[in-house]
Amino acid sequence: MTAVLAAAALLLTAGCSSDDGGSPGEGGSAAPSSSAAAGSSPGPAAEETPPAKGSVKVVRTVAEGLNTPWGLAPLPDGDLLVSSRDEATITRVDGETGKKTELGEVPGVSPAGEGGLMGLALSPDYASDRMVYAYFTSASDNRIVRMLYDERKPSGEQLGAPDTIFRGIPKGFIHNGGRIAFGPDKMLYAGTGESGDTGLSQNKQSTGGKILRLTPEGEPAPGNPFPDSPVYSYGHRNVQGLAWDAKQRLFASEFGQDTWDELNAIKPGDNYGWPEVEGRSEGSEYHNPLAQWGTDEASPSGIAYAEGSVWMAGLKGERLWRVPLNGTEASADPQAFLRGEYGRLRTVVAAGGDKLWVTTSNTDGRGDPKDGDDRILEVQVS
Repeated sequence: MTAVLAAAALLLTAGCSSDDGGSPGEGGSAAPSSSAAAGSSPGPAAEETPPAKGSVKVVRTVAEGLNTPWGLAPLPDGDLLVSSRDEATITRVDGETGKKTELGEVPGVSPAGEGGLMGLALSPDYASDRMVYAYFTSASDNRIVRMLYDERKPSGEQLGAPDTIFRGIPKGFIHNGGRIAFGPDKMLYAGTGESGDTGLSQNKQSTGGKILRLTPEGEPAPGNPFPDSPVYSYGHRNVQGLAWDAKQRLFASEFGQDTWDELNAIKPGDNYGWPEVEGRSEGSEYHNPLAQWGTDEASPSGIAYAEGSVWMAGLKGERLWRVPLNGTEASADPQAFLRGEYGRLRTVVAAGGDKLWVTTSNTDGRGDPKDGDDRILEVQVS
């Protein structure tokens, strides 16, 4: 079967589009409003919790005119690296002036549907090794590579040849995952999707529908819950955001199908339920989300931790969600900001203190681009 027919078949069998959370062409049905979920692993009762209500102020537009921005990696000097999903390029954005300098095009990327050049992360030893990690869709799979960034070379020629450290993650027209991040333990975490094949999520031998934990060289990280396996947690549909709180606890956002999108507190080895359950369930077999949303309200993408809360970008929901935390539970109902003001929101990255960087995603084929799209915003939160 040709790649086009295969992609079409995946769309039909998946019954949904992950970027919009719901069914193809509709982006999900109307759903109840957001709610904090019970049943997550409790945090210490004595932990200080943030106020129930917060605030968001857009301080400035850092850069405009970006095409399908997806991954965002802050450099030590305050500049930003941003990936273009469809152009397969990485661009440096001056954090003060917004000036854009293209590093180069990443070879081997095969953009289609929700696939392409997605997550970016800097090596934990970036100051000495100058390595940039990227997650992308190739002609045969999703994979993670690392490249030497040499800013002394001319624009467009600053990326070294990709060194593939992990390959074989299932690919599809939809549900390719794509978020990568180095954790406080200096291990590389990757959120993957089940590529439209729901059976992969419960199969611990597959890397689809998982959170993976790897060494910087791409090997299963020491201490993983399953012997000689990169799998850290499973039962996911399409993980899109990864972030750690001040106590080094991992959180992840995930697209639902027609009913519930999720924010999860990640515990190694736990089963997060897909496709057996979507959102909360009774009993203890599956790890319940700490918060869930109707798919029209969220279709979550990137997340970041700041000021005691997880901040989550919404694609179809076109808003920025604040989820105040008490340990690994929501301490109050999620609160929505920027509703419809900037269109689809893709990536959120902590910028230090009470600041975030937020990227829009209106040029991805599902948005309604306005003059200046897509852009990176600097946001002040509380």
